[in-house]
Amino acid sequence: MYTNIEEVDALLENEKLVYSIINRFSNHIVDREDLYQVGMMGLLKAKRNYQEDSTAKFSTYAYKYILGEVSEYLRKNRPLKVSKEILAMDRTIQKTKDSMTQTLGRPATDTEVALYLGIEEDVILEAKRATEYVQSLDYPICEDGKEINLYDSVSQEEMAYSPEMIDLKLQLEQLPEEERDLIMTRYFEGKTQQETSDLLGISQVQVSRKEAKVLQKLKNNLAA
Repeated sequence: MYTNIEEVDALLENEKLVYSIINRFSNHIVDREDLYQVGMMGLLKAKRNYQEDSTAKFSTYAYKYILGEVSEYLRKNRPLKVSKEILAMDRTIQKTKDSMTQTLGRPATDTEVALYLGIEEDVILEAKRATEYVQSLDYPICEDGKEINLYDSVSQEEMAYSPEMIDLKLQLEQLPEEERDLIMTRYFEGKTQQETSDLLGISQVQVSRKEAKVLQKLKNNLAA
């Protein structure tokens, strides 16, 4: 991995940068040491490609390399693929639990939910285990002694390199041009359905119908 003293020194000097990045992926069920090694490989690639006369600081330049390597590793080494059936069951369980909690005036237990749905309690546990590694951006985490949500702690640049965003981009690239343009206009450019209608030359009703259809397609493909 290392070829000379200069590279070793550069890696050690920027080791904290690697740790700062891999710590943000602590919710993924992977070995921390493996992530560290992957991050250091990204750092080494950055060192070998960095131009000393560059206007960018090395740490800024290396950031993308490290994050890219870590994200790619996570994407390829996900502990499991969550099936559409399990995702659907998990949504049903959560909706039922919320409804029963409101009715009972206290949190509903897994046993109560299982009895209400007519399923084995093990099914609830299986759905919970299968989906727990997919953490919401609103999940509270602690950073520098303060509780914040993951969305606020991760930069837009980082999110662009996350395994989820990489998967989404790959799926978008596989869409027909018309469908891709619609999703890009609505969700990446932030246009309303009426604005999208005007830009694409189709009615607002068509935008609404096509949008729902494409979103469902993306959800199915990402869950497969």
